[in-house]
Amino acid sequence: MKYFCNPLNLPYKYQLNSTDGKIIASREAADPSLVFYQGLYYLFPSMTAGFYTSSDMGDWEFHAFKDDMPIYDYAPDVRVIDDYLYFCASKRDKNCPYYRSQNPIQNGFEEIKGTFSFWDPHLFQDDDGKIYFYWGCSNNTPLYGVEVSPETMIPIGEAVGLISSRVEELGFERNGEDHVPAKTPEMIAASVKNMLSNFPGVTDIDQLPKAMQETLLAYAGNAPYIEGAWVTKYKGSYYLQYAFPGTQYNVYGDGVYVAEQPLGPFRLAKNNPFSYKPGGFITGAGHGSTIQDHRDEWWHISTMKISKNHPFERRLGLWKAGFDDDGELYCDQRFGDWPIGLEQEPWEKPEWFLLSYGKSVRASSGRKSEAVVDEDVCTWWSAESNQAGEWIEIDLGESYDVHAIQVNFADDQLHLPLPEGAELQGETGSKRYIDQTHQRTCWKLEGSLDGDTYFTIEDKTNALTDLPHDLIVRENGFGCRYVKLTVNALPYQQNAHVSGLRVFGSGAGNKPEPATEVKVIKESDLDLVVSWGENDATGVNILWGNAPEKLYHSYMVFGKTKQKIGALIKGEPVYLRIDTFNESGITEGQIIKVDGNETV
Repeated sequence: MKYFCNPLNLPYKYQLNSTDGKIIASREAADPSLVFYQGLYYLFPSMTAGFYTSSDMGDWEFHAFKDDMPIYDYAPDVRVIDDYLYFCASKRDKNCPYYRSQNPIQNGFEEIKGTFSFWDPHLFQDDDGKIYFYWGCSNNTPLYGVEVSPETMIPIGEAVGLISSRVEELGFERNGEDHVPAKTPEMIAASVKNMLSNFPGVTDIDQLPKAMQETLLAYAGNAPYIEGAWVTKYKGSYYLQYAFPGTQYNVYGDGVYVAEQPLGPFRLAKNNPFSYKPGGFITGAGHGSTIQDHRDEWWHISTMKISKNHPFERRLGLWKAGFDDDGELYCDQRFGDWPIGLEQEPWEKPEWFLLSYGKSVRASSGRKSEAVVDEDVCTWWSAESNQAGEWIEIDLGESYDVHAIQVNFADDQLHLPLPEGAELQGETGSKRYIDQTHQRTCWKLEGSLDGDTYFTIEDKTNALTDLPHDLIVRENGFGCRYVKLTVNALPYQQNAHVSGLRVFGSGAGNKPEPATEVKVIKESDLDLVVSWGENDATGVNILWGNAPEKLYHSYMVFGKTKQKIGALIKGEPVYLRIDTFNESGITEGQIIKVDGNETV
């Protein structure tokens, strides 16, 4: 069986962003559109200057665009319409063209003239052949939809406002880490200025009526971005998916509304948010696309966040998805950044468990060596030099049956000059240069049972590839206590920075004890805080949902015994369970119906 592990194992392109007059380089891919076309999966992310193809969603091949395509326009939308693959992307100030192709790899795309500007576009063709267009990315305007002509792509009729934010009812739409707003007065002022552009002739908030001023200030402080539309038709219903509240937060996710007509009216689905990953090694699961594969299985792909070197420093995550018997769309993200078999069913327990969390580490040099085992993509070990041979080693404490290792490299304030003749491009506020030169990420991975005699697990010392989140799988497993990574070469000759040397396999011990002293305090209609007693588990998964058999949401937690959940829906029932896990398995907890403040 083939396996993948989020973030996806892709050669993410470097973006040279201008920040405070300096160029900082970091990798980015986001807003992925995934479709199945002519026997291949086509994946188009933002800021990639091309696209990927795969026959199985396991191995991906990159293809640079052949034509003069809008590579600096965000949120590329790709959809199969009739016999063509259609492409469009975002631009606020100019009419946005469409492109289409019947063979993007060999022949490139032909342009169809656009007639209006839009942001975060999405095309959808219904079963009757009619085509609909959706767009929107704002913290003060709705998502829109309109029918368009199949021949010209010109809108037919007036655009319809479809959905807007509802932060008073939908906890998951609120801004901030764990939905706790953290805006400074300067940030709020900038947001107000942006919203005033929607009022012709108004240059100052004091020119508006008092009630309108209060509304704008409220939204500036807590209004989410509603963006990234994607429509899926299932059993006659239209599922309008959208992203919230902002890509820089751990709670970036996707919600869903349902309608019986392509332009609504839309009603909020009971299972929301359907894509949501606030915890674990890498967080975020927003602004994506949902498809059926060649086996009629459902998948969702979306954006994951790092946002350390730049707010738009992002990666891609792929999830098993589906519809339950009540037609509710869901994603399985319980162990969403662990190795997953492509043929596994949703909600299957992992084959292998995390072995490396919190284990002893030693390194050739540098600082924060413990960061490679803290299950946080936003922290990393930094070597003192960029010389080949810097290394870091984990002592698992005992010999385990190891099956997979994910090697994660980071960037750390990498300042570079723009190449000669290069110019920053794109929308104001997100101008950058996409470096399309070929880079290499080279290393060697070794294992040992005793710390003296080593064997090679994988040798990429002279690799021609550039994979910052490489996954090594050995289905049959091997005995190992020590795992050593030696770095040979990295892009731009930078020092080695490793955010995670993640080891997966199975232990011979007992599963952890179940969570005890579980307490749930419902702070509001939208928030609860759950706590549990100290235990010997590696970590816990907090699961919740609107029915005991629908615990579709999850929050993976390491190193603490308390967690805020701010993603509730006002008036909806909440059922919750805490599962513990360690190197040997998962122990399910007791399901709690949350009526008020509960203790189990």
